[in-house]
Amino acid sequence: MSNEQKTSDTCAELREAPTIAFVIPCYNEEDALQATASVLKSKLQALKDANQIASDSSVVFVDDGSSDKTWEVISSLHDESSDIFHGVKLAHNRGHQNALFAGLMCALESNVDAVISMDADLQDDPNAVDEMILAYRQGAEIVYGVRDNRDTDTAFKRGTAHAFYSMMKWLGTETVPDHADYRLMSRVALQALSQYRESNLFLRGLVPSLGFKTAKVFYKRGVRVAGESKYPLKKMISFAVEGVTSFSTKPLTMITGLGIFSVFVGIIMLIYTLVSVFSGHAVAGWGSMMCSMWILGGFILLSLGITGEYIAKIYIEVKERPRYIVEKRI
Repeated sequence: MSNEQKTSDTCAELREAPTIAFVIPCYNEEDALQATASVLKSKLQALKDANQIASDSSVVFVDDGSSDKTWEVISSLHDESSDIFHGVKLAHNRGHQNALFAGLMCALESNVDAVISMDADLQDDPNAVDEMILAYRQGAEIVYGVRDNRDTDTAFKRGTAHAFYSMMKWLGTETVPDHADYRLMSRVALQALSQYRESNLFLRGLVPSLGFKTAKVFYKRGVRVAGESKYPLKKMISFAVEGVTSFSTKPLTMITGLGIFSVFVGIIMLIYTLVSVFSGHAVAGWGSMMCSMWILGGFILLSLGITGEYIAKIYIEVKERPRYIVEKRI
């Protein structure tokens, strides 16, 4: 846990041991769930034995419309340990952020004191939970799990991740660098999050915007316990676009700037063309004119594309369709 985020008085009275729920969104994770469930069950028992959490703490798996046997595995885990493992099945695949939000809201309805969200592949180190709970008991309402390095990433993924967080900061969106969705949220923070109604969810931007007292816990990200990554390059790009367009209008402002710049370049090219005509070198201006047309055309298409992204967001929001539909709960 970072020194600046620690509570100033570590000897202060701690909160009571909370009832927590692990919320695990799952999409085609049948290969990983047994191992994940075993690790989380052991972690829960260790925390209970140490009196760090209440005895009714549990794990909530959210099946995001999987096409494999994910729900069958969740049901089997519930049959074996109904006091520990619970399940929520969405009627259709709604994406990671919606599945996570569904789990958070279901946990909130269960009157837990805090929720810890993490992925189903055990890349988020479960041992960091101990520090998260300690930070919560010391007064933090939101505790972020932050990667202490990116040694396991490729150079491309590491570079694009840093570029994304830098871009979000430049656009004025508050995010936590190297933090995904591994975090603890108290009941107070969950209640505040439940008031956000937008369909275009980007929790990595929403949660920091809540305010409240926060802390950070640093951990080393591991490798997947089983299965394949559910975030290929295409989804990563889509997720980045979602984050930018959900929290910043600066791209629209940039369009205005590009328009002014295009007009300025057009005036220069007009002067150049007139000079070429009067000096008898009109043919030479053909190349410059073509370049201008391509540049201006590119700016127009780019502007239309960015504007279209925002119009699409408005279109989705005004329909007010539900973020998800729960088919089953166990």
